[in-house]
Amino acid sequence: MKYVKQVFKMKIVLITVLGLLIAGLGLAGCGASQPAVEPTSAPAAEVVVGLALSTLDNPFFVSLKEGAEEAAKRTDVKLVVQDAKDDAARQASQVQAMIDDGVSALLINPVDGDAIVATIEAANAANIPVFTIDRGAAGGKIISHIASDNVAGGQMAGDYLAELLTKKGKVVELEGSVGTSAARDRGAGFNEAMAEYADIEIVARKTANFNQADGKTVFAQILADQPEINGVFAHNDGMILGAIEAAKEAGRADDILFVGFDAVDDAITALESGDLAATIAQQPAEIGRLGVEAASKHLNGESLSDVIAVDLALVAE
Repeated sequence: MKYVKQVFKMKIVLITVLGLLIAGLGLAGCGASQPAVEPTSAPAAEVVVGLALSTLDNPFFVSLKEGAEEAAKRTDVKLVVQDAKDDAARQASQVQAMIDDGVSALLINPVDGDAIVATIEAANAANIPVFTIDRGAAGGKIISHIASDNVAGGQMAGDYLAELLTKKGKVVELEGSVGTSAARDRGAGFNEAMAEYADIEIVARKTANFNQADGKTVFAQILADQPEINGVFAHNDGMILGAIEAAKEAGRADDILFVGFDAVDDAITALESGDLAATIAQQPAEIGRLGVEAASKHLNGESLSDVIAVDLALVAE
């Protein structure tokens, strides 16, 4: 009987304790003294930047892409890269797809500065900021253009070639792709320089589409047509390297001075071997880096210049 009483007392104690706990919980639920629950902040939206390149068959644009990728990794930006393979219609389709996907910003290196305008205007309508890199566009709203001063580079190349020729001789100009700002501006600068030298004659001016194979084919024909050529300027290194190949096959390379533009690795090798007299050094990786950084700054509310210039330098043997 004693054992039963002890158990009964224990039950009373347990019931009392449980009652107090329940009452305490009820008060806690109603009382003002309970700490407020902090609201959880929504995760930051992912920043996605589309990089539309004219071609990745050119080592210049491979370096530009690598610079953009480095900057994207450092600034926590997702970079989407598209290669148009020098096809303006393909590029328009690629950029439109990125617009439809709702990218945060676009970096465009146009295949054709005129053809890309309608697509840029579509991005403008979708409130997606657009930046042009290396090559400009003929229209649409652009936040900033990131590039070297191609006019100044063309002048630099022209003046140096003139000095090498002692300001007289017969010269050929190999032009880049029609419709690109790089071809237009480099050609304008070069011809502005040539106009200062009365004894230099431009005997041929042909388009070779920024392409090494075209540079070789086009210059081979010019060699066949022109018995005397003293110097050649090409709007990029691919074309000048093709021209050197053609001149070697024709047995005329030793009589001609060659000047290119971009300072890609193969051009530096040609400089070291003495095949190339000079090239204008751009900084493609820097152009890519600055493009991504400009997009990131704009999206963070910073104001930017209409043109972000990248330095040039003459590289000679």
